[in-house]
Amino acid sequence: MRTFSPNPFKSVIDIDVLGSYNTVKAALLYLIARASKNRPQNEAGSVGIGGRINCVSTMMHYIGTPRQSHSCTAKAAVDAVAHAVCIEQGPLGVTSSVISPEPIADSEGISRVFSKCKQTLTGKTPSGRQSTVRGVADATIYLFSEAESYINREILVVDGGRWHTNCQPTGRVVIPGRYTLTL
Repeated sequence: MRTFSPNPFKSVIDIDVLGSYNTVKAALLYLIARASKNRPQNEAGSVGIGGRINCVSTMMHYIGTPRQSHSCTAKAAVDAVAHAVCIEQGPLGVTSSVISPEPIADSEGISRVFSKCKQTLTGKTPSGRQSTVRGVADATIYLFSEAESYINREILVVDGGRWHTNCQPTGRVVIPGRYTLTL
């Protein structure tokens, strides 16, 4: 954190937090209108299912990840946006959840930043492997499905149980021209 400039920190906040907020704000009118049209016929006073807001977070801020204060701060704020949507918009028929994947195997992030730690991450994960694009996609589909219609303000962590072990990645990561990170 000492060596991290405020400008990149602000950029991550703008992209993650303001991006999530602006997307939610733009969708709410449509989702609330949908809920008023989808009221159950036989239940007086009940709200209909308007739609779902599913924010994308990360599990890094649940365990604290070295050299990731910018991302951890932003994603904790995204979780708070989802919480506010649940409390404020739930009575209007809009549900809100969060999908929180770990770094995904064979993605740019894992190959660029965590490549040296990949073996350690996998070895400390109870499922014995890393998340895949397919696994995260399947979890996202669930959050948008009818099976999830009553779940509100839940965080679905997709990491094979790693965050329950409170495991930190270990190793040394060198990003040429930027910094050396010892985890």
